[in-house]
Amino acid sequence: MIITLDELTIDPPVFLAPMAGITDLPFRRLVSRYGVGLVFSEMVASKAMVAETRRSLRIVRSANDEQPMAVQLAGCDPDIMADAAKLNEDLGARIIDINMGCPVKKVTSGMAGSSLMRDLDHAAKILKATVKAVNIPVTLKMRTGWDEECRNAPELARIAEDVGIRMLTVHGRTRCQFFKGTADWRFIGEVKKAVSLPVIANGDILTIEDAASAMRQSGADGVMIARGSYGRPWFVGQVADFLAHGDRRPDPDFNEQKNVLLEHYNALIDLYGEDVGVRVARKHLGWYSERLPGGEAFRKKVVRLSNQHEVRREIDCFYEGLQMKESA
Repeated sequence: MIITLDELTIDPPVFLAPMAGITDLPFRRLVSRYGVGLVFSEMVASKAMVAETRRSLRIVRSANDEQPMAVQLAGCDPDIMADAAKLNEDLGARIIDINMGCPVKKVTSGMAGSSLMRDLDHAAKILKATVKAVNIPVTLKMRTGWDEECRNAPELARIAEDVGIRMLTVHGRTRCQFFKGTADWRFIGEVKKAVSLPVIANGDILTIEDAASAMRQSGADGVMIARGSYGRPWFVGQVADFLAHGDRRPDPDFNEQKNVLLEHYNALIDLYGEDVGVRVARKHLGWYSERLPGGEAFRKKVVRLSNQHEVRREIDCFYEGLQMKESA
């Protein structure tokens, strides 16, 4: 399945989700290398984007080897959302994605994110203003609804299609579920039936089998992967290969995994500086190692370190031990 949005061809229809604190430039570039149809920036507040704060500009910074990339915007003011979308178009964004799915209280308390699913009239104003402001495709990410009593994603999907939204992603939970329970991939099928737009299934896609099941149950045109990519930038490409050809690409060997981790680590230091970069890297080091022998002991050791060179020495030591066991 190939998705076409104006002049932009998205192939494969397997996406890296927007994730705060995760999908920065270093991680997106690694995932892109292993094969992905589309990557998303971290969510950026439209008001901060219009003000061109240092953090917002860093979030939307992109590179040629990660294209196409979508910039995800959140906000509650149609005019500010429109201005932020136009600014990102001028900065080179290929797609603008509107966030109506974030469940976090500090976002929903400001009538942004998934809280907009409780006011579809206002949601429509935001969608319409954003579409009108730019000449690039605008897409929408949402949940199934606010709660079990109001699973109105199909209704919002029809509104979105009417005002010119080009693609929809649905996380298979309500806002009130946050990330508890399980994603309802079958309900995503109700959104697919409601519109003629491409629909992407999201939520709980942690294995190749999950991706295949999400596609089958939802009838979606593609999948978006979030937590499944933690510590595995190659996983999105593995899913893409399986869905396209039925091939199960093996995980990289320990030497390649070490090189990927070191490249990721060094890029984080370059982007954020040593103090912040070392702290940001800690969660990634834990995710890269958690499925490996001795990974927990390695994680406990490196999270206490603040010097980038000491961390690199521990990485070398950890993977040398794995490589010795692999070759024994």
